[in-house]
Amino acid sequence: MTNLQDQVQQRLDELAATELGLQVAVFQHGELVVDAVAGDAITSDTLFYSASTGKGATATVANVLVDRGVLEYDAPIADVWPEFAANGKEKATLRHVLTHTVGVPALAPDTVPEDLADWAKQTSYLAAAEPWWEPGTKMTYHAETFGYLVGEIVRRATGRTISDVLREIAEPLGIADEVYFGVPRDQLHRVTPLVEPDGAEDTFAMLAGLFGKLTPAAIIPRAALCNSPEHLTVETPSAAVLSAHGIAKLYAALLGEVDGVRLVRPEAVAEITGPAFTGQDELLGNPGTWAHGYAIGRLGSTAEESPASFGMPGMGGSVAWADARAGVAFALTRRLFDPAQSASAIEIGNLVAKTLC
Repeated sequence: MTNLQDQVQQRLDELAATELGLQVAVFQHGELVVDAVAGDAITSDTLFYSASTGKGATATVANVLVDRGVLEYDAPIADVWPEFAANGKEKATLRHVLTHTVGVPALAPDTVPEDLADWAKQTSYLAAAEPWWEPGTKMTYHAETFGYLVGEIVRRATGRTISDVLREIAEPLGIADEVYFGVPRDQLHRVTPLVEPDGAEDTFAMLAGLFGKLTPAAIIPRAALCNSPEHLTVETPSAAVLSAHGIAKLYAALLGEVDGVRLVRPEAVAEITGPAFTGQDELLGNPGTWAHGYAIGRLGSTAEESPASFGMPGMGGSVAWADARAGVAFALTRRLFDPAQSASAIEIGNLVAKTLC
C-alpha cells in the first residue's frame, strides 16, 4: 500500500501545473509524517503569504500566555488596555476577542494599505470604537481587527510585540523563521510570489462587497498588495507569512509534545480547542462555532461533522488545522491566490483525515 507521504506527494505533483506551488505538512503525535512540496523553486523552507491561516498563530500566542498566567480569558481587556473601556466596552474580554464576539470588527472606512503599518493609529481607533453589540452576545468574523486586538492585548500585558512573543514560543520548536506576522527584510527572498487566476476580478469584487462594512476595498488582500515588500514586512497579526511545516508544527505542539516541547499544559488543551461560542454570523449570515481563536471543524466539513478539529483557512486557499482526538496537525500552502477555490486544501485535508483521524 502506498504510504501517506507518497499519496500526498503524487497529488501535489499533479496539481503543480495549475496551482504553481504547494506545500503540505502533517504531524501525528508530534512526529512529522508528511513533508511534501511541488512547483518550481518550492522547498519546505519557502514562505507563503497565507492570509487568515495566520490567525491560528495569533490565537496560539494568546492561549499560551493564558496558560502561563500572563493573560486571563475573562478579565476585562481594560485591565491591561484602559482606553479600550470607551463606549461600552468596559466588560469586553479576551475570550470575546478570540470568539469574534467583541463587536469591533471594522477598520476605519478610509483605511489604506499604508495605514496598516501605523499600529498606534489602528489600535487607538479600535479602543475608541463603539461596539456593534454588547460584547459576548453576538458574533461576526473580525477579519482584519482580530490581529490588532490580540496583538495590543499581548503588547500591553507583556511590554513586547506579538511578533517577539511568537518568536519566543517558536524558537524551541525550531520554527522561529517559518511563521511571521511581518517578514524581516533579510528573509524576503524566501517568500514565493502569489499569482491570481485568470478571471478572478469578479470574485474579488464580490469579496469587496461582502466585507465592505469590515474591510475597506483598498486593503482587501490581492496578489499585488501581498507580494509587495512594504506589505510583507508590516506586522499584521490577522494574517501571516509562513511555511506549511512551520504552522503545522505550531499546532502539533499545542496538542502535545514535539521535540521535547509542549506549548501548554495537557489539561488546558480541551478548553483551548473546544467550542467557546456558537451562533450565526451577524454580517456574513453563516453559522459558526468558535474555539479560542480557531474555527471548529475542518475546512470542507462542519463543526458537527468534525467536532475535534479546529483551525483557520486563508482566503487564498491555504489552511491549517489540527484534530485534538487524533493528535494530527495538517497545513497546506499554495501560490495560486484564489479566494473562490479551496478544493486542493479540502481534498488533501480529507485524505489526511481519512487516513489518520
